[in-house]
Amino acid sequence: MAITRVYIEEGCIVCNACETTCPEVFNVTEDSCHIRSEVRTDGQQDTNLQAKSPLKEAIGTELADQIEEAAEGCPVEVIKFDKG
Repeated sequence: MAITRVYIEEGCIVCNACETTCPEVFNVTEDSCHIRSEVRTDGQQDTNLQAKSPLKEAIGTELADQIEEAAEGCPVEVIKFDKG
């Protein structure tokens, strides 16, 4: 099943695990992790916590396994996603 949206809750420890697992979607900054603008329908790059912008359809389908793996590998469990 495709992932429709992914976002980062507060508490990211910038460990880089998610970007290592799925660099196409995650971009770790100095203070948090951002969802890359090129994979979001709104074209913004931030945690996507407020907007909860959907992923572009192909991304949510093609990278669903890697996004789930990144969420499962997050040591502070702040990566959240919705399936549709």
